[in-house]
Parts: sequence; structure tokens; C-alpha cells
Amino acid sequence: MAVTKTETLPIRSGADVVRVRQAVRTRAVEVGLGLVDQTKIITAASELARNTLDYGGGGQVEIAVVQEGLRRGLRLCFADQGPGIPDIEKALTDHFTTGSGLGLGLGGAKRLSNEFHIASTPGAGTRVTIARWK
Repeated sequence: MAVTKTETLPIRSGADVVRVRQAVRTRAVEVGLGLVDQTKIITAASELARNTLDYGGGGQVEIAVVQEGLRRGLRLCFADQGPGIPDIEKALTDHFTTGSGLGLGLGGAKRLSNEFHIASTPGAGTRVTIARWK
């Protein structure tokens, strides 16, 4: 998989979550994603950025324009150094939350993505990588 462009943004405040959404929208248009696919990747990015801030204590996202053969897409990697997720399977279950949200963020982001990978170590943080292909 070739990476043609990357951008890393901090996630330390609500304003940063908005900037992440805007940057993902810009790259989604650049890649040529249709309106439905743009909406899916932007929504997933918004959920994951908010989780990075609220549950991970902040972190960053790397936005990459990727190409694999003839297909182009976006790969987003959210990383934090927060408390981690002790039970990833449980965290992906709809309506499970450790906060005051609806518990749809991780599972929803997974459903909105063509690819989804999560790695977390309690006490060492979480890394969530998603991709959406044209």
C-alpha cells in the first residue's frame, strides 16, 4: 500500500475535533469519495476523535491518502496514551459505555469503515486505525 500524503493533527480540545472533521472532509473530497462515503468517514472520524479526547485524555490522528493498486482511499490512525481499554470486545458492543455517551462510538466507527483495527493496552493507551476506499 502506497501512502501519497499524510497529515498529523493533535486532539487536545473540542476545537481540535472540529479540525479533524474538516481535514478528513478535505482529504475525502481529494481522494474522490462520493458523498455517502465522505459522510461515513467523517462521522467515524468525529466519533474516534471525540473518544480520543474524552477517554484517552487527548492524542493525535494521522490522516493518510493511500493507494493500493487502482483503488484510493483514506486511512486514519487515532492514538492516545490514556488508560487503555481493558476489554475491547465489550467496548465494541453497542450501548456499552464507561462515560455518559450512548455507547455507539467504537462499534459505529467500525460499521462506517471498510477496514477497522484497534489495539489497546491498559495503562498504555489505544490506537484505532480505520480506512475507507473509493
